[in-house]
Amino acid sequence: MRCVIARYPFDLVKSEVETQMEGVRPEPTTGACVVIGRKVFPVKQVGEIITRQDRRDFTAFEVTRALTRLGFTCHATPPESPATRSASFPTLG
Repeated sequence: MRCVIARYPFDLVKSEVETQMEGVRPEPTTGACVVIGRKVFPVKQVGEIITRQDRRDFTAFEVTRALTRLGFTCHATPPESPATRSASFPTLG
């Protein structure tokens, strides 16, 4: 799929993005993030890897839009993990 990130055109393929992100340790997420495989990555980290550009050169929105069009699930904030969810809502017993 052809997309423009930081005024540069890129031809991105979902399987190639997944391959590039294999073995990469996700950084802590506080804002926009994307689920690739079973890991949650900050979109800026993914954008830096797939475009080989500095993170300051593009916005999270540009990368989020491209990844969404490729079929990845993106979130404005990190999704809750099951451990966090159970700690937030204790069961009544």
